Amino acid sequence: MKEHRARKRFGQNFLQDTRIIQDIVNAVRPQPGDTVIEIGPGLAAITAPLAAKLDVLHVVEIDRDIVARLQKLPFANKLVIHQGDVLQFDFASVPGKKKIVGNLPYNISTPLLFRFSEVVSDIIDMHFMLQKEVVERMVAAPKSNDYGRLSVMLQYFFDMECLIDVPPEAFDPAPKVDSAVVRMIPQAGRIGTAHDFTHFARLVKQAFAQRRKTIRNNLKDIATDADLLAVGIDPQHRPEHIEPQLYVALSNLLLHNAA
Repeated sequence: MKEHRARKRFGQNFLQDTRIIQDIVNAVRPQPGDTVIEIGPGLAAITAPLAAKLDVLHVVEIDRDIVARLQKLPFANKLVIHQGDVLQFDFASVPGKKKIVGNLPYNISTPLLFRFSEVVSDIIDMHFMLQKEVVERMVAAPKSNDYGRLSVMLQYFFDMECLIDVPPEAFDPAPKVDSAVVRMIPQAGRIGTAHDFTHFARLVKQAFAQRRKTIRNNLKDIATDADLLAVGIDPQHRPEHIEPQLYVALSNLLLHNAA
């Protein structure tokens, strides 16, 4: 089959380390009847071992040349190929509870992660290869430099764990950054339940708008010191010092006070 050159505009870096590929497949634990969606199958490094264990594998791929390659693979009859941009893909179009896996393009990883929070009720678990720096932000605990808006918003929906560190040389071409595999398992109410999710999301965004400022300053237009203290937040703390469940509690308090 004709060699495929990685395309920068699609953020393509193809995984080629067989040990890491096997570790990822073992982490996913695919069973024959599972509904699995792979994002960005590329040259089928993970696709092939996944398909070997599944009755059907859904793949989402934007690159038409790669789609043409996938259609010629020996196990193509097991693949349901969705050609297009994953940011526009309707995950609900694949029925049933889903396991999602993929080597996510780093240039769209953050908006894509937020998209998954919108379809969380249909997800069993997710395993993604991402820039290691992004994974560290996702799983970060309060009082760390990595903890921020992404941490709070994803920890609202998911229990997350960094599983595998992946060096640049595991890819062709090698990226300029380290990568990591993260497991994301939906867990409703993990840090509480926001009475109005849109309000909660807006609050968190404003809280982290200026990390160097105190939470009192960042939220001065919407919350008083008395509001902050009522849910256990020190007004003089910076946003990264505040536990995620306290943001949920503050959002609910402000809504209650406004009612």
